[in-house]
Amino acid sequence: MSITIKTPEEIEKMRIAGRLAADVLHMITPYVKAGVTTGELDRICHDYIVNEQQAIPAPLNYRPGPGYPPFPKSICTSVNHQVCHGIPGDRVLKNGDIVNIDVTVIKDGYHGDTSRMFFIGEPPLKARRASDVAYEAMIRGIAVVRPGATLGDIGHVIQTYAESQHCSVVREFCGHGIGRKFHEEPQVLHYGKPGTGVRLVQGMTFTIEPMINAGGRSIRQLNDGWTIVTKDHSPSAQWEHTVLVTEDGVEILTLMPEDRG
Repeated sequence: MSITIKTPEEIEKMRIAGRLAADVLHMITPYVKAGVTTGELDRICHDYIVNEQQAIPAPLNYRPGPGYPPFPKSICTSVNHQVCHGIPGDRVLKNGDIVNIDVTVIKDGYHGDTSRMFFIGEPPLKARRASDVAYEAMIRGIAVVRPGATLGDIGHVIQTYAESQHCSVVREFCGHGIGRKFHEEPQVLHYGKPGTGVRLVQGMTFTIEPMINAGGRSIRQLNDGWTIVTKDHSPSAQWEHTVLVTEDGVEILTLMPEDRG
């Protein structure tokens, strides 16, 4: 396993890319409402990334490996029981929907990756609960990041919390190292045992992005080759930040503008 430790110069570029990704989510927020299509949200985000930020939307035409078709859009929009990698299109958002918008931008060769949940009106209690648990699980995972901690420590606190709330953790997808490449080593599992796995060191950058289901953890892939859904059609939610291991803790590189100090 080859994990890239970022130099101070690379870290500064990661900070810029992370801020830009967060700014896209901030920008799109007022547009996420009943009556809009996910395709329209994609168009607005694409134009903002390319024309305003002078950056590149990383998902567009991305292929993680053989057997995958190129991803056809610039963001991912995963609605209700869609777990991840939802392809924007003609779907019209309606009251009661929940949607994850996942944004990754490339600026000066470095990636910033973040996602968050949006509510359309008042969602069902199970859907809101999945979102709340996913957010808290992410925050708890981030809180244990520091030099000397392990990836197993992160996965353990996420899994323990989610399951204590009677939710399940999707295991087929995980967080990942990030930098010059969209997906680098290591894989950051959202379940595990404390004290196991890679030990964290200063200069590592990776995502923490638990996918939490209100029902069972089983998933399946749709025929489009990308969209992942829960097998039992239970609501699914995900929140994501890109983080940096600092000298004595963690720095979140994808904070929303209103959360930056």
